[in-house]
Amino acid sequence: MTATAPGHTAQHADQTDVTILASYIADRWTTPDPTAPGATVTDITDASTGEVTAQTISGSPAATGFTTAAAVDHARTVGHRSLAAMTTHERALILKNLALFLNDHRDELYDLSYATGTTSRDNLIDIDGGIGTLFAFSSKGRREMPNANVIPDGPVEVLSRDGSFVARHIRTAIPGVAAQINAFNFPVWGMLEKFAPAFVAGVPSIVKPATQTAPVAVACVRLMTESGLLPAGSLQIIAGAGRDLIDQLDERDHLAFTGSADTARGLRGSDAVQVEGLRFSAEADSLNAALLAPDAAPGTPEFDAYIRILFTELTAKAGQKCTAVRRAIVPASHVEDVVAALTAKITDKVTVGDPRTDGTTMGPLVSKNQQRDVAAAVQTLVDAGATVRLGGGPLDDTEHSAGAFFAPTVLTVDDPRTPAVHDTEAFGPVVTVLGYDGIDEAIELANLGRGSLVASLVTHDTDTASRVATGIAALHGRLHLVDRDDAKTSTGHGSPLPTLVHGGPGRAGGGEELGGVRGIHHYMQRTAVQGSPDLLTAVTGEWVRGAATRTVTRADVEAGTGVHPFRKSLAELRIGDQLVSEPREITLEEIQAFADSTGDTFYAHTDEEAATANPFFPRRVAHGYLLVSWAAGLFVEPAPGPVLANYGLENLRFITPATYGDTIRVTLTAKRITPRVTDDYGEVCWDALITNQNDETVASYDVLTLVEKENTTYANWGDR
Repeated sequence: MTATAPGHTAQHADQTDVTILASYIADRWTTPDPTAPGATVTDITDASTGEVTAQTISGSPAATGFTTAAAVDHARTVGHRSLAAMTTHERALILKNLALFLNDHRDELYDLSYATGTTSRDNLIDIDGGIGTLFAFSSKGRREMPNANVIPDGPVEVLSRDGSFVARHIRTAIPGVAAQINAFNFPVWGMLEKFAPAFVAGVPSIVKPATQTAPVAVACVRLMTESGLLPAGSLQIIAGAGRDLIDQLDERDHLAFTGSADTARGLRGSDAVQVEGLRFSAEADSLNAALLAPDAAPGTPEFDAYIRILFTELTAKAGQKCTAVRRAIVPASHVEDVVAALTAKITDKVTVGDPRTDGTTMGPLVSKNQQRDVAAAVQTLVDAGATVRLGGGPLDDTEHSAGAFFAPTVLTVDDPRTPAVHDTEAFGPVVTVLGYDGIDEAIELANLGRGSLVASLVTHDTDTASRVATGIAALHGRLHLVDRDDAKTSTGHGSPLPTLVHGGPGRAGGGEELGGVRGIHHYMQRTAVQGSPDLLTAVTGEWVRGAATRTVTRADVEAGTGVHPFRKSLAELRIGDQLVSEPREITLEEIQAFADSTGDTFYAHTDEEAATANPFFPRRVAHGYLLVSWAAGLFVEPAPGPVLANYGLENLRFITPATYGDTIRVTLTAKRITPRVTDDYGEVCWDALITNQNDETVASYDVLTLVEKENTTYANWGDR
């Protein structure tokens, strides 16, 4: 037998064409040699037929064609340099283009995935879900993060009376590698949901997929490399055991693990984590629950929605989802109703078979080993007192005996506190129905899982929703609340979303992934930086009050001795460019006129006696929004120019009331400049400060504008 490049085949001993999986290390595909001394060959079988379809090669570098030490070094050096050469937005845009490329080639991944037991519906979750995650993080990175590599986190903290010593938190990419060890059930989504946030953060990834579904993960990486979009060193994949990967990692790196709680405990206890300071996060076993509230009785829309949830989570991916429902917690009086309704739906809707066969609605488990594990877990539950109400074991008839098929299984148990029910996870199409008496017991049973990724509550009663959510939230990463109003629009119990945290406390691993920008922050270090306003401005790339400015007044602009900041394109504008307006006096007549014209006749603006009695006001005062409107009139440049639009205010606070007879002025400073990589304009955040005649702060806020990169739209406006 000879080693092959990705996508090529060799002859197996039984004359079957078998793909020998290569790894992608240091920007090249390796050449594994199964004949090398110390080589370990692992067969990968078709989940439906049992036929050997691929192999991985582990062992010595001569066998694998690489060393993990070389992979880690390449990521820390070449990978970091290439990613650091780009900004957050540039990296995020690459994700979008990668998603588009994969979307055009997803049929190849679909074809490979069928051999792992997945149906077309399952592939939508894994392959399309992974591609959608790339799109989501691309959008989040470009819309919600600065176009920079230093990310300010939170407000400036003033540490000295005169403002000369200040502090701010920042986030920067960790200096090492984002390593990931993934479970077999989601070879594409499981990889991309970790890769995407790390990539936007500027951290290169090394992927170790589960062996049984490694062909799909390797094919996905091959497509990504063929796109020509990946920066050098930004992504590597190990198609083999890779057991010494963790030994190469230290305080510079992050390891994200998805798999069993036992393996997670072993990794967490390793020297890399305990001694070397490796950042470690895990998503582990989770006995997720779905709770049916007392009001959701048979015949209600909620009861029907509950049965749909159980059915979907039992059959999608043949129950091989970390978020699948393992415990159905229902009122004791409805246990038989739930069992009957679920059994009827399974009997009517489920056809177990090869996913490539027309009419199949649920495929096999991923392997014979997994089939044995699920059967053993079901037996553990039965030995503990559970009763099999449907299914209960492998399908071993002539049609299914060669594959890893397992019957959809429904169990009940007399004692809902039976420890095995809350400790044993049958990672397949298995659910146990538990009866409860009263909401307090339902909450107790849900929490006996000792930490879960997700729990669903089906109820139309708002008091029940509040009570249960309060009772179980601390032990769950996500709560999925369903009633008749959202049952059709819900994304589902078992569907992690890129915008929401995925993870859970306790036995679920204690980690958090996804969560939009939160997920990106997992791969960045938060650091408190202290110094003068000028130094913090230099470090963060955002102007800090008290830092140097290039100031012009309205009088300078009118005299032609200064340029209004609104006349500058992004190519000309710099943080610290500042305009100081002329003063404006407030009159009582204007306050009253604003009240009359807007209908805002709150007594503080219209009733002298009542306003004076209020401890916050000296007498009648100007409306806050009137002050903001006046401020705009004081700082705007009315003629067309590079400022295209004002699209919002942020952080608006009214500090000191302004009454008639006071004067105000506004100081406007370019605080943050964010070019958009896909547009001819960018966003400018302006620090706006309204002060009175005593230099007291009247109001403080940020003004957001869209500004051209080059002054092209209205460049010749003055020549009309």
